[in-house]
Amino acid sequence: MRTLKDARVGDTVTVVRLHGEGAVKRRIMDMGITKGVDIHVRKVAPLGDPMELSVRGYELSVRKADAAMIEID
Repeated sequence: MRTLKDARVGDTVTVVRLHGEGAVKRRIMDMGITKGVDIHVRKVAPLGDPMELSVRGYELSVRKADAAMIEID
């Protein structure tokens, strides 16, 4: 299983499934990250956390712990 946490800068990936439960999963979905959406990894902070993504035409910063819950293809 490959997660968003494993994606490298410059990759464009597609969300396959969201893991997690309750409020955490709902928060990720509210940010626009849902099944089938394309995500472009723009930058990763020097220490590796957070990562900046382009999702649905806007930029979004996500912590590695949240990125680990997003399964990608």
